[in-house]
Amino acid sequence: VQLQASGGGLVQAGGSLRLSCRASGAIVRIRDMDWYRQTPGKQRELVAASTSGGSTHYDDSVEGRFTISRDSAKNTVYLQMNNLKPEDTGVYSCRARVASSPHDYSGVLYWGKGTQVTVSS
Repeated sequence: VQLQASGGGLVQAGGSLRLSCRASGAIVRIRDMDWYRQTPGKQRELVAASTSGGSTHYDDSVEGRFTISRDSAKNTVYLQMNNLKPEDTGVYSCRARVASSPHDYSGVLYWGKGTQVTVSS
């Protein structure tokens, strides 16, 4: 299973970006699909999470500005980021818990390579 993230870039404060992460390979079902952020000097942190049942969770720092969504038919998770701030700068990575066989009820965690988001002030 591979995860391919895209959509990062350089944007001014107040601007928007939309990240995408598509899973491919031996996939029977995807349970959780999440976005993490890594900034220099800090541990990687969970930014937004989504379950296969449609539940979502956001870090307090992005609540109301970021929206996570999924297209199950495309095995893709999106992160719409609005009103970006300089502190949102970092490498954004997606993570997915994937079941590759019908009897795999717990799934395996996979990580994609990150995409850089830079917000200038």
